[in-house]
Amino acid sequence: MKICVLPGDGIGQEIVTQAMRVLDAVGQRFGRTFETTEALIGGCAIDAEGVPLPDQTVAMCKEADAVLLGAVGGPKWDTIDPAIRPEKGLLGIRKALGLFANVRPARLYKQLADACYLRPDIVAKGLDVMVVRELTGGIYFGEPRFDGEKDGERFGYNTMTYYEHEIRRIARVAFEAARKRSGRVCSVDKANVLDVSRVWREIVIDEHKKYADVELSHMYVDNAAMQLVRDPSQFDVIVTGNLFGDILSDEAAAITGSIGMLPSASLGESNPGLYEPIHGSAPDIAGQDKANPLATILSVSMMLRHSFNMVEEADCIENAVEKTLEQGYRTGDIRQEQCEMVGCTAMTEAVLANMA
Repeated sequence: MKICVLPGDGIGQEIVTQAMRVLDAVGQRFGRTFETTEALIGGCAIDAEGVPLPDQTVAMCKEADAVLLGAVGGPKWDTIDPAIRPEKGLLGIRKALGLFANVRPARLYKQLADACYLRPDIVAKGLDVMVVRELTGGIYFGEPRFDGEKDGERFGYNTMTYYEHEIRRIARVAFEAARKRSGRVCSVDKANVLDVSRVWREIVIDEHKKYADVELSHMYVDNAAMQLVRDPSQFDVIVTGNLFGDILSDEAAAITGSIGMLPSASLGESNPGLYEPIHGSAPDIAGQDKANPLATILSVSMMLRHSFNMVEEADCIENAVEKTLEQGYRTGDIRQEQCEMVGCTAMTEAVLANMA
């Protein structure tokens, strides 16, 4: 299995290094061989090559079976030309690999219930939501777009567009995911206002005819944002477009109180999947061994499960992470008074010990 590793910026190098230790341990335990290569993306690519996504990086990713990404961006590059900001590298690699589906599980571990921002009675109902976000269409990529002047003042616009095939394929991902969970999909749109959302809803309803065993509901995005904090237990799988999914998946992550715990997968029809933690580059703690490596370690688990169909190996990692939390190990972002504070390396060593 070939894996292209993109550590990126900030804490990216640290968390990816630790995640690779876990991958090596999985290989040793289960007799698997992983071949890895490393490439540049984001700010470090700008510094070295002048662009956030070098052609060589794209080529190396396309040759791989899966891609593991750390994080991109930081204040160092905040004032450069927006056309070559580090985040353009992330958008670019998703587009280049045809990764149209972002799968983000937002799960509240019982050991971290005290860290959740919601009321105890809401937490008691459970929080285990999977957000399936369309990733390569919508307003982030729609044309035409404009940033300039009109009638003597600053003026800008973007266009939200979706084709039928884009909606059908993301709906299929959501329905298939629901079949492996609780069998419920909520499609989120703004069909009461937006023409593009009315098309979205009609196509999702039509595609649902192939999945009679899955329950389908619909919700406007403003209501969905409210319901996520009012009663997240009502959701199983949420499927939505690029813009709404960007916001709702971050909200779902934030209400767990542990954004450093959550992995994600970006998947396409046949190209290598890209796996990454949902948190940012955290430049304020970079190089200090303070970062939480668990989201990246769990991203490795998602990679084993989705790209390599290594279910037992993925379960091994996830069980080890849960046991580590049960033993009371915590990094700064999930700090609890009664628990033992550890750094990035020590947290990984605890996970490795629990995998043995």
